[in-house]
Order: sequence, then C-alpha cells, then structure tokens
Amino acid sequence: MTDDAYLFLLDDPTARLGAVPTAVGPLACMETPAVRAWLDAHGVPATSPRLRVLPPDDTAAIPQEAERLPVPLSEEELSRVRQHTGPESVGRVEEELLAYRDCTDGRDALLGRALAAGVPVNRIVELTGEDPAAVAAAAG
Repeated sequence: MTDDAYLFLLDDPTARLGAVPTAVGPLACMETPAVRAWLDAHGVPATSPRLRVLPPDDTAAIPQEAERLPVPLSEEELSRVRQHTGPESVGRVEEELLAYRDCTDGRDALLGRALAAGVPVNRIVELTGEDPAAVAAAAG
C-alpha cells in the first residue's frame, strides 16, 4: 500500500481495472508538468481509454508490466476516484451518503434558529423527522 494514487496504462482499454480519469472529473495532477511529460513520453493523450487511475489502497492490482506514475490526489478527488473504481452499487450508495452529508450540514444551527424564532419543538419534529431529544439539544 502507498500514500499515492497511481496513473497507469493498460494494454486492453476494455479492462475494468481502475477509472478512466476523464470519467472521474477534473484531477489537478493531470495539469502538472510531470503528468504531461509522462503522457507525452508514452505517446498517450490524457483522454485515452488506456489511461487509468487507482486510489492508494488498490494499487496492488496494477499489473506488474504496466507503466505507472504516482500522483497526489486531494480528498475530494480521491473520493471521486473511489466511487468510480468500486462496484457500481457501492458508488451509488456513496453518492447518496455524500448527498446526506450535504443535507445535514448545519442541521444543529438550523434547529437552533427555528427554536429561537419560536417554532415549537413538536412542529420542528413534525417538519424534520428529527428526534425530539435532538431538537431540544440544538437549543443548548
């Protein structure tokens, strides 16, 4: 296991190993001189279906003979790579979890504002589906 993700080249572009970087979305490393030089050295465009990326925890799956380059990824980029390299069902569930996180971000502040505005606890519980204890705790 390594701390770096890896870009690598596959001989068979139909193989299901790794994610094609263009499918993952923008990766800052793709604009670095090191990656551009590596792609140029192998005569491969950044849009090639042979070009793949794997997160650090999966790099042992890269074939020994494959050309590879370690690349740093941000946490957000790494999350997108993992979503695209895992089974489809896992990727969908992870997207739902991220959406849930985004929806619940600031939950306590919103509950506190509702209480401060005079919305009764039972009405907040009815509107949000939150546990009454969680609503009451937001007041503190």
